Amino acid sequence: MATSMSLFLLAVGAILAVAVNYQVQGLDVNAIGVILMLVGGVGLLFSLLFMASFAPFRTTGAPRDHYDDRHDRPHTHDLS
Repeated sequence: MATSMSLFLLAVGAILAVAVNYQVQGLDVNAIGVILMLVGGVGLLFSLLFMASFAPFRTTGAPRDHYDDRHDRPHTHDLS
């Protein structure tokens, strides 16, 4: 949801900044477009970083589904 909203803001901002040539008294449409593009870019960056925090990163060690029965043996400690 956040990613799609950020892409939407980027698209609307790009249209306002580049393609619209309309003058509104007291309002700069191009500046609003640039602001929307910046907000969309920051939102996209944060949403991608947030999604990356849930990514299942693998280590180079043994696979996670590997069963090692060495840990099931009772441990004996020599205290002498």
